[in-house]
Amino acid sequence: MEVSSMARSEFDDIRAHIDAEADHPEDLLMVARSLLSDLEEMRMREALLRSHYLRLLTAARATVAAEAAGHPQPLTFLRDELAKRGQLPATDEEVTQILADAHTAAVLLTELEKSAPERAGSGGPRLRACTGVSRTLRR
Repeated sequence: MEVSSMARSEFDDIRAHIDAEADHPEDLLMVARSLLSDLEEMRMREALLRSHYLRLLTAARATVAAEAAGHPQPLTFLRDELAKRGQLPATDEEVTQILADAHTAAVLLTELEKSAPERAGSGGPRLRACTGVSRTLRR
């Protein structure tokens, strides 16, 4: 079971299963172990994504700094990082697609940012923080 792609209805199904199996602690223990395994896997994925993000951010900052310092090839840092991940465009078609995707993402993010203040005051559903009395999760 992959937590990141689970739909709300799947969480509802798990809750229903737990309620139905309340008299069978061994089943509840099995569900709890499965969920803990999924959470640990998601924690590892998050750590990996943070690592990739940090590497890209560092490469981007170094690229801008190299350009400001007049380095003859300021894109070296960013090119190297993208090459490590197999993310450099190899064809003109890929270049065109990447530029189109970047433009679309910029437009979507701009629209999302414009509508964020409207949603914040809408009185809609709020996100709940995961809290506990005896245990906290490490970040």
